Amino acid sequence: MSAIKKFQVTFDCAEPERLARFWCEVLGYVVPPPPKGFATWDDFKRSLPSDQQDAWFACIDPSGVGPRLYFQRVPEGKAAKNRLHLDVRVGTGLVGEERLAALEAECARLVPLGAVHVRTLYEGNDSCIPMQDIEGNEFCID
Repeated sequence: MSAIKKFQVTFDCAEPERLARFWCEVLGYVVPPPPKGFATWDDFKRSLPSDQQDAWFACIDPSGVGPRLYFQRVPEGKAAKNRLHLDVRVGTGLVGEERLAALEAECARLVPLGAVHVRTLYEGNDSCIPMQDIEGNEFCID
């Protein structure tokens, strides 16, 4: 039996730092410290060749429990529905109207950050809110 391995979730995107900072707000993640020898991320970026500046960015769970999120710039735009998406779990353990209210409150918090509310799914005790991030990647408030 092999050991459990850590993993990161990688997003292909147009604007890595902008998308990373959006997900920091959604998940309560933080931007890690800049690489050794650099006081700021801007100092680090300026040290890179121009074609590598702003090519990637990352954010981390400050508790160290959740996976690192890595954002890499790609030349092509998003063309189809994601085959994989994140579920932001804010309604765990809740049912019915209480669950729906928690999901709707989180949706209301994220829309001003640039998230798009796609629809609200509600069937008695269960609910889910499909959304899109600032680059159109699907995710759900669950």
